[in-house]
Amino acid sequence: MRNRPIPGSSGIVRTMSLLGDPVLHAACEPVTEFGPSLARLVEDMYATMYEARGVGLAANQIGVPSRVFVFDCPDDEDVRHLGHVVNPVLVEADGITVRGSEGCLSLPGLEAGTPRFDHAVVEGVTMTGEPVRIDGTGFFARCLQHECDHLEGRVYTDRLTGLRRARVLRAARRASWARRG
Repeated sequence: MRNRPIPGSSGIVRTMSLLGDPVLHAACEPVTEFGPSLARLVEDMYATMYEARGVGLAANQIGVPSRVFVFDCPDDEDVRHLGHVVNPVLVEADGITVRGSEGCLSLPGLEAGTPRFDHAVVEGVTMTGEPVRIDGTGFFARCLQHECDHLEGRVYTDRLTGLRRARVLRAARRASWARRG
């Protein structure tokens, strides 16, 4: 599936890294070079996210250990948020803690109630180096925190405890995608 073009898109669908892949469990490196290769990476990330029907995707989810994520995610009022962040930093995560259903493209088909703050602010730059600040609430705040976690080498299951964690990890071990290759 790697390097499969999407008709009508300039991006290439890349193979998704799955739970257990070492690239998902290590902190990503800051981006230092801005230019055509970074722009291609962002386009490929959008193509891969849309093909997988996701709302966010971190670069390490396609095997690239760089601090970049893309999103196309609604908030709780169904307002669409579309963009990307290079070298993001989660500068605020506050408000009430909500335990909501959370899934991940690197754990296809699995979800678990995961606690996240209802408000988040991420700062970074665009692929051209322009400063960007993204403020999210509700489901979009969940997305921002989830993608920032990926870039630190964490997946949502790392935030789970007890029976909730045991159940989703057992389901992941039994999933057909865990037995591939």
